[in-house]
Amino acid sequence: MIENVLWVAVAFMLACSLISKKRRIGKLLGAIGWGIFSLHWFYQPMHFIQIEDYVNVLLVIIVGIICLILAYNMFKEYRDLKPLSGQSVDVTYMATVATALASLFYFPFAQMDSLNVWIISLVTDNVFWTLQILGQPAEMAAWNKISLNGYHVEIILACTAIESIALFIGLIASVNAPLKKLVSAFLVSVPIIYTLNIIRDVFVIVAYAYQWFGPNSFEIAHHTVAKIGSGLALFGIAYIVMRILPELVDLIEGIWKMVAEYIHSIYEKVSGND
Repeated sequence: MIENVLWVAVAFMLACSLISKKRRIGKLLGAIGWGIFSLHWFYQPMHFIQIEDYVNVLLVIIVGIICLILAYNMFKEYRDLKPLSGQSVDVTYMATVATALASLFYFPFAQMDSLNVWIISLVTDNVFWTLQILGQPAEMAAWNKISLNGYHVEIILACTAIESIALFIGLIASVNAPLKKLVSAFLVSVPIIYTLNIIRDVFVIVAYAYQWFGPNSFEIAHHTVAKIGSGLALFGIAYIVMRILPELVDLIEGIWKMVAEYIHSIYEKVSGND
C-alpha cells in the first residue's frame, strides 16, 4: 500500500518537473505530490519505533512536516501564480525536481528485487573485502550476512547508503549549471559517500563483534556513533557540493525560510500575539 502511495507522489512530482515552472498547473501537481509524499514519511515512525531507532523517528517526522509545508506553499503559488520564497531560484519547483529525480533513482532499488539484491551484494562483498584487508577473520555467512567473532550482521538496503546517494544525485541533477561543475559535484559526493559507508559498516561489524560498547554494542555503534559520524560526513560533503553549485544554497535557504516562517506563525498564534 505505502509503495503505491510513493509512486503516486513521485508521478505528480515528475509531472510538475516536466511542465514549465511558469505554467500554473505545474504548481498544483507539485502541491498534490508533496502532500501525498508526506504520507510516506508519517508512516515511517512505526517502523523505527519497532527497531528502537528514535533518531530516525524524529527525522522522518520532521521531513513529513517539511513536505506539508512545501505542499502548502506550492498550492499558494498555484493560487497566486508567483513564487513565495523571494529567492533567485524557484525554491518549490527546484525542490520538486530534485525530489522527483532522487526518487526515480532510489525507488527501483527499493522495489525491484534484482537491483535490491545487486546493491546489497555489492556492499556486502566490499565490506567483507575491507575486513579481510584489515586482517579481521570475517566469514560470509550468507550472500548478505557477515560473521565475525561469533556475531552475525545482516546487510540490508539501508546499509548501502543508496538513500544519501540518490539525494545528492537528485540535488545535483536539479541544478542548471555547466556540465563540468555538475561532474565535479558528483565526484566529490557520490563516490565518497559510498566509500565512507563501507567504512561505517565495517566499524559497526567490528564494534559489535568485539563488544566495544558492552551488551548494547550494535545499538550504540549503529544507532548513535555511526549515525553521528554519517551526519557530520554528509554535512561536510554537502558544504563542498554547495561551494561548487551555489544554486543549492538558495534552495536550502528558501526551504529554511519557509519552515522558519511557519514556526514563527505557530508561535504567534500559541502566544496570542497574532
